Amino acid sequence: MTARGSGLGPIDHVAVVVHDIDASLPRYRELLGLEPDAEVQTMAAQAVRLCFLPTGPSPAARIELIEPTDSESGVARFLASRGEGLHHVCFGTTDLAAELARLGDAGAELVDRVPRPGAEGPVAFVHPRTLSGVLWELLERDSAEQDRRAR
Repeated sequence: MTARGSGLGPIDHVAVVVHDIDASLPRYRELLGLEPDAEVQTMAAQAVRLCFLPTGPSPAARIELIEPTDSESGVARFLASRGEGLHHVCFGTTDLAAELARLGDAGAELVDRVPRPGAEGPVAFVHPRTLSGVLWELLERDSAEQDRRAR
């Protein structure tokens, strides 16, 4: 299933930026009953620590907690200026390059014109000025995974 007129699948995850993942996880466990689906990982290239919290049985959307590891990173600047909260919304796609071209042709302001490595595959971001002040992430998934998540 894709969004009408695009190659985007359903929402993959919603990312929340936090000061400290280890301090935040107990609240997500206590209040929402959510557990990470894997250990907290560090992505040095993005200067973040992160984990994913499934909101239901797979392929349900997930919450991604992200914590900056470098005070000069974009995520750290975001946290300093806006505080903890919503960072981005992510959609899956099977053809990231085609979606970037389609969005660029439609007038979207792209943060990334070419994909970059993400925690689960190639990703690219669309600037918040493009649509309602929200940072949008596109995550490339293979066709089988995208179909599974679309059910």
